[in-house]
Amino acid sequence: MDFSFYIAKRYLVSKKSNNAINIISWISIVAIAITTAALIVILSAMNGLTSTVANLYNVFEPDLKVTPISGKYFKISNVELNELKLIDGVLAISQTISDKALLKNFDKQTLVSIKGIDKYFNKVTKIDSAIVQGTYGLNDSIHSKIILGRGVADQLQVNVGELSSDLILFSPVRGKSNSLNPDDNLNQIYCSPCGVFSLNDDFDYQYAFVNIETAKKLFDSPTKITALEISCDKDKTEEVQSILIKKMGSRFDVKNRYQLNDSLFKVLETEKLATFIILAFILVIATFNIIGALTMLIIEKRKDIKTLHSIGASLPLIRNIFMREGFLITGIGATLGLIIGLFICWLQLKYHLVKFGNEFIIPYYPIDLRLNDFVWIFSVIMLIGFFAALYPVRVFTKMDLVR
Repeated sequence: MDFSFYIAKRYLVSKKSNNAINIISWISIVAIAITTAALIVILSAMNGLTSTVANLYNVFEPDLKVTPISGKYFKISNVELNELKLIDGVLAISQTISDKALLKNFDKQTLVSIKGIDKYFNKVTKIDSAIVQGTYGLNDSIHSKIILGRGVADQLQVNVGELSSDLILFSPVRGKSNSLNPDDNLNQIYCSPCGVFSLNDDFDYQYAFVNIETAKKLFDSPTKITALEISCDKDKTEEVQSILIKKMGSRFDVKNRYQLNDSLFKVLETEKLATFIILAFILVIATFNIIGALTMLIIEKRKDIKTLHSIGASLPLIRNIFMREGFLITGIGATLGLIIGLFICWLQLKYHLVKFGNEFIIPYYPIDLRLNDFVWIFSVIMLIGFFAALYPVRVFTKMDLVR
């Protein structure tokens, strides 16, 4: 065993003539452990919220989405589409059309974002898993059917099981029209509601889905689409994105799921970083106890320091003993904190101690444990502990030796 570590360990566990030193040392360990556990629990909970939000968007957003940089509509040939399907890592490609339209049910009406989807869309996303009423019936390209968000259905007072009349979609006719009749300037499509989906208010009160043939008629776009939505192998998404950027050229934007909702995920990551910084400051305050404990220990062991120095121990060796003491206090506290934090997170995952209620998307607070959080927290704590120990060790050991 290293000599300086052996002495430092003896100093930590041995009883001091002044019992206050032992008390301050263990208070330091407990304070660091509690703060570390709090960091683990809070960051894991924030990871859980981020993962929950990401999973919600997984239902609606694809792994990759190709859209034109200028304009809204573009045309892609079957040859070009087949070339994209042959890219290694691409699982499925869906062609979609999105635009605004007026949706009417008798005297009730609302402006919605209509998304026309093809038969591959439920392979690219998980929209069919979000159906809470009725069925996912958009693979039928012959009949015009529509899936409504729960909010849209509430606004129009639509009940899929009881409705006896079709809904009407209105969209302006593209190009100029010389007709004096306003109805001639609008495309009208009758749709039969087949299902209601529910994700969150952002989607539920904004979107409705129809099959792509219906959308092409509604928006006067028989050959053009607004986006290609792509499902990829999980491990090859970045590689496929790079290939698509090269293939599609500068006229197109290729974004992954996180880039499509960039502002949302940046806010979540910023909140996590801010929380980490605040708790790190609390940890700095907790480590002030280490300064007091080491200062009192050095003063008490003044005779031991002089004895060691007189028998040949160098100043770096003596300082190393007390630096190791500081590392032991910090390391024990950090390790205990990581274990306690992990145990609390396990209890939440296992028994759902903190609950939201059944009216929420998830009934209990989500937890997502990540190894990099443990590594970062332990590293930051040890770094703070190093600087906390550095001042008293360098100053007071030198003062004792020069007297």
